Amino acid sequence: MTMTTTRTAAARTKVLQRQGAAVALVLMVAVSWLVFPRFGSPDNLRDLALQGSFLAVIALGMTFVIITGGIDLSVGSVYALGGVLAAWGSQHGFLVALLLPLVVCGLIGLVNGLLIARTSMAPFIVTLASLLFARGLLLVITDEGANTYQIAADSAFVELGRGTVFGFGYPIFIAAVLCVLGGVVLNRTSFGQNVFATGGAEQSAVLMGVPLAKTKIIVYTASGTLAGLAGALTAAYLQSGVTVIGVGLELDAIAVVVIGGTLLTGGMGTVLGTVIGVALIKVIQNVINQIGTLDSNYQSVVSGVFLLVVVVLQRVLRR
Repeated sequence: MTMTTTRTAAARTKVLQRQGAAVALVLMVAVSWLVFPRFGSPDNLRDLALQGSFLAVIALGMTFVIITGGIDLSVGSVYALGGVLAAWGSQHGFLVALLLPLVVCGLIGLVNGLLIARTSMAPFIVTLASLLFARGLLLVITDEGANTYQIAADSAFVELGRGTVFGFGYPIFIAAVLCVLGGVVLNRTSFGQNVFATGGAEQSAVLMGVPLAKTKIIVYTASGTLAGLAGALTAAYLQSGVTVIGVGLELDAIAVVVIGGTLLTGGMGTVLGTVIGVALIKVIQNVINQIGTLDSNYQSVVSGVFLLVVVVLQRVLRR
């Protein structure tokens, strides 16, 4: 094989790794638009974007975590906790409703980062413990679900979840702004380079003077904070702190990040890829709902199969 052929093959591999999810999304949307008349309706598209926005906020934090070579299993429970804290805080005003979940959930992320960075404990174990802690704290606050905190319909906080601009909900714009900022930080700042270096080759990063501990602490704190924000936005939209939401959401977040091209081994990934992964999963789930004859549980089946195929393809392309 000549040098030119090798470079061409490498270039094609990069394109497949980075653009494969985008191609799949375009094809899926095109087919769905033709087969299901309601799919392309403005109401359905707005609903797709709104539902995807909550997951996108969580997946943004997960993207940074996975690029460092870590994992955060606590985001689903932290998301639910953030929603309940926001609903409780709404009784004391807009700022309390917004800041309380950010602070508490951010602290959970900070503890995750400190334990992982300072004690070299496995992220899987640390964040699994945080998952149990956050879900347990949630049950304590709500007396095992007996106390449901409602948000008054005329509350200013509800507007954060239900307000619209040109028919599109505020959470969509919040998620879009955060993802743009996340992309800039990841690709245009020294911190972003540290994130890639931490996941790409940790020992080499140490020799280069990359502050590994600081980088890990920041990304896990950000992951917890973003999960809390997503929970607060969901509570504002539902006008209630729901205790049963978020179960398994950490797996959805991991799935969309990986589908978007981020390697589970770390060192490679993009925020744009994660956004495409969110869109792809939401389109698949929406199509299953529109088929009608299929049980909604098939969403998990399809998502799981799709994720498995993507991970296998990633390993093949990486070789």
